[in-house]
Amino acid sequence: TTDNAQIDAIITSVRSAVSGFVTEVRFTDNQFVKKGDTLALIDDKDYKAKVMQAKAMLQSAEAQTGISRSAAQAAMQNASASTISSSALQSNISAAQARLSKAQKDLDRIEKMFADGAATQQQLDAARAEWQSAKALHEMAQRQYAAATTQTTVTKSTAQAQQGQISVSGALVQQRLAELELAETQLKNTAIIAPHDGIVSKKSIEVGQLVQYGQPVCSAVEINNLWVVANFKETQLNKIRINQNVSIKLDAYPELKLTGAVESIGGATGARFALLPPDNATGNFVKVTQRIPVRIRLNKNSDKEHLLAPGLSAFVDVEIN
Repeated sequence: TTDNAQIDAIITSVRSAVSGFVTEVRFTDNQFVKKGDTLALIDDKDYKAKVMQAKAMLQSAEAQTGISRSAAQAAMQNASASTISSSALQSNISAAQARLSKAQKDLDRIEKMFADGAATQQQLDAARAEWQSAKALHEMAQRQYAAATTQTTVTKSTAQAQQGQISVSGALVQQRLAELELAETQLKNTAIIAPHDGIVSKKSIEVGQLVQYGQPVCSAVEINNLWVVANFKETQLNKIRINQNVSIKLDAYPELKLTGAVESIGGATGARFALLPPDNATGNFVKVTQRIPVRIRLNKNSDKEHLLAPGLSAFVDVEIN
């Protein structure tokens, strides 16, 4: 047994997740609330404007992505057309080469015939003119092919750049989506919500007050999930086991009998959890019996007349047999 025990519970510090002026307070001190109840409202005009701005920027980014896709598609088509044009011009080179070869052979034959007196000067001049024309066409076809090849390289580079721009635009869209999600979250956080069922106390918020991010507005006590912390002497631990039955009496309600079971045993003595734990290696040593915190799970209590609040002193009796 021990009388060094008290009821404990989860006590949550409810804080503002955004900054702004309080427009409405919907709770009073020590009021029972349900999980999800709105405790207070913060002016949301600026946050609504941020959401609208984020939506507009997202639409702009999505439109830019569409433009980038269209430009990339057009660039790819231009690159394909340039490739086809280059292939056609390469065929022209082959044709011009064939014509030049024929003109060269004809010129060689006419020159030999002219030397033998079998061809006239007019025929020789005509053959030379044909060879010069074929040569000029062949050189022009080569220049055209070189220019087309360069243009194809440029259009392919442009197409690749446009494809890269799509990735940039896509990343911008993701950034705008994140900004919109953040703006919507901030707008949602203008309503301060009860984190769980329980009683809200230590109210520190009023209408018209300017609250900052992270500023506490009240404390929420989860009274539907209570347990007892009993600090047993170290000499008592050898007989305490998990799931042993426990009888509990409260100083506040002597007539109320509660039951529970040992749920867990602390990992260190209470002194070791102190802000300045004792160091027995320094100074004069005085041996003190240490205490270990033991958590006791409360069985469901059907009694609704007695308010069980964290901090109430208790006397616990563990059945060790």
